[in-house]
Amino acid sequence: MFKLPELDYEYGALSPAISADIMQLHHSKHHQTYVDKLNAALEKYPDLQNQPIEDLLQTLDELPEDIRTAVRNNGGGHYNHSLFWKVMTPGGSQPTTELLGKINQEYGDLETFKSNFTQAALGVFGSGWVWLLPDMSITTTPNQDSPISEGVVPLLGLDVWEHAYYLDYKNVRPDYIKAWWGVVNWSKVSELAQKS
Repeated sequence: MFKLPELDYEYGALSPAISADIMQLHHSKHHQTYVDKLNAALEKYPDLQNQPIEDLLQTLDELPEDIRTAVRNNGGGHYNHSLFWKVMTPGGSQPTTELLGKINQEYGDLETFKSNFTQAALGVFGSGWVWLLPDMSITTTPNQDSPISEGVVPLLGLDVWEHAYYLDYKNVRPDYIKAWWGVVNWSKVSELAQKS
C-alpha cells in the first residue's frame, strides 16, 4: 500500500511563494487522492502492491490492462508530487559548484537556464509538468506523465496544473513560476544529480 509522504516543512513554510492554503489543499487533498486511487487500482493485484512506484511506472505496458491507465495517472501523480515536495525548501538554496558547472556548460549561466525552464513551463498547454533531466535537458509532460516511465529519473520538476497555484495566483502562471524559483531546493537537485 502506498502512503502520502510527510513533508520536511510545515504547510506555511514556503509562503509567500506558495501559501499554506495551497500546500494543504495540494498535499492533503490532491496528492492524497492520487495515493487512494492508486491503492484502489491495485487492490485486485496484491503482487503489485509492494512494488516501488518507479517500477510500476517503468513497466506500464506489462501491467494488467484494466489498471494501466489508473496506475499511469494516479501512480504518476504520486511519484511526481513526492519529488515536487522534496525539490522545494523554505527560502530556497543554492546549487552545488558541480551542478552549477553542468548548468553553465549547457546554458551559459543559471539565469539563462531558469529562463529556458520558465518558457517550457509557460508552454505547457493545460495541465502538466516541466522537468530538468540528468543530461541537463529540459522536457515537459502532459497530465501526470513523468520521465520515469521512460527510465529517466528527473532532477527537478515543476507542477503547472492550476491546482498548484490557482488559490494564490488565479490564472497567472508566470507569477507562480517566478515566485517558485525562490523556494527551489537546489541542494536536493544537486544530490539527485550526483546519483544519476
